[in-house]
Amino acid sequence: MKTGSDNILPLYTSTDIKKRVKELGEEISKKYKNRNPVIIGVLNGSFIFLADLVRQIKLDCRIDFIQVSSYSGKKSSGKVKFLKDISLNIKNKDIIIIEDIIDTGKTLKFIFEHIKTKSPKSLSIATLLYKPKIKKNIYPINFIGFEIPNKFVVGYGLDYNQKMRHLDGIYYLKNSYLTKGKNGKQQ
Repeated sequence: MKTGSDNILPLYTSTDIKKRVKELGEEISKKYKNRNPVIIGVLNGSFIFLADLVRQIKLDCRIDFIQVSSYSGKKSSGKVKFLKDISLNIKNKDIIIIEDIIDTGKTLKFIFEHIKTKSPKSLSIATLLYKPKIKKNIYPINFIGFEIPNKFVVGYGLDYNQKMRHLDGIYYLKNSYLTKGKNGKQQ
């Protein structure tokens, strides 16, 4: 797809993503056979992934959303805050949290601990993208779409300052695209 920018480079095409999302849907359908999980999407980044994924899950499932914030531009603020909590009662339900990307793990930790307080029967995590710099065994990251390098990525729901979510592939930003701070470091 033409992005209109020479400052982003392709990482995964829409074909790559469709194939992997179908595989993830099959894995989830098999694991949760004869069960009806509640799918909780983490807004805003996961909405496209979640929509495509639930169409590949061959189970009756309920969907809800949670929204937190920890980023401004490319940089994490280090603090996670609620913008929207889930509305469903999930006590004694099988829960699958749908993330767009697991980067530092701070947002995931915040959401995971919050969801645990609501007494679910089980709790799993599916993420489209995973940066392996955090340890997989911290939380049950049961379904991983792609492991990616430590680059800032956009497209397929992921954004840079609320832009580029619409791209049908996943791209990473070239260094020339990034702004320089007062200290000369990339931000």
